[in-house]
Amino acid sequence: MHARVVMYSTAVCPYCTMAERLLKAKGVDEIEKIRIDTDPAQRALMMEKTGRRTVPQIYIGDTHVGGFDDLSALDREGKLEPLLLGD
Repeated sequence: MHARVVMYSTAVCPYCTMAERLLKAKGVDEIEKIRIDTDPAQRALMMEKTGRRTVPQIYIGDTHVGGFDDLSALDREGKLEPLLLGD
């Protein structure tokens, strides 16, 4: 079983799509998506929590991973799978 994955995203976001593709390739079946383009309050909450304005902003469990570049860097370093497994 994988850790809970939450992704702040928008409808038209190629980096969100790439992040989702990478996570699914790692066996993540469910990604809780929070659309900030349809809910301004969620955008404000995301910016408050992460200090960032861009999407995607990804959380794995309680860990703020960051955006797609951060996610793929974790994968290259071999740190993504342990985080997903909650190790």
